[in-house]
Amino acid sequence: MNLIKKLVGYLFQGVLLVVPLSVTIYIFSLTFIFIDNLIVFDIPGLGFLVILGGVTFIGILGKFFITEPIFAFFTNLLDKTPLVNLIFKSIKDLLSAFVGTEKKFDRPALVKINKSADVERLGFITQNDLTDLGITDKKIAIYLPSSYGILGDLYIVPAENVTPIDTNSTEVMKFIISGGVSKF
Repeated sequence: MNLIKKLVGYLFQGVLLVVPLSVTIYIFSLTFIFIDNLIVFDIPGLGFLVILGGVTFIGILGKFFITEPIFAFFTNLLDKTPLVNLIFKSIKDLLSAFVGTEKKFDRPALVKINKSADVERLGFITQNDLTDLGITDKKIAIYLPSSYGILGDLYIVPAENVTPIDTNSTEVMKFIISGGVSKF
């Protein structure tokens, strides 16, 4: 009987090791195949490399050859187009928050959701001053990402409910998105 328990334990340990790796490989494989099939070549992987190279080349052109007046012209044009402006700015801000040079989620904090309950969530301070929104009392903007998802919620909370924590923001984001199962 003891041998069966050990074997079952080893089985579960194997599942814990194999399943996350398998799912990750599967997702990357699907992504690779999808991108590779966007441009049809007889050589597997060539479409993926062409798209990867093309996007990289566009990045190089953007960095070295697009001047400020051209960028300002298009930005001004987008600013005058209401719906396009909303979508473009939202996507640009979201991407720059994660991968840009101005990472926005760099101030992790512990947020007390309700004063009467002892419930707290991990989040990120995004704005300390909300006077542009007409909010003049001592409230701040806090972004609370969701676990196992790419979405989150923005809350305006009293500053006294927020306790900044001195921890690596990348590790905090990983901890939140994993549902608290990843380790620091």
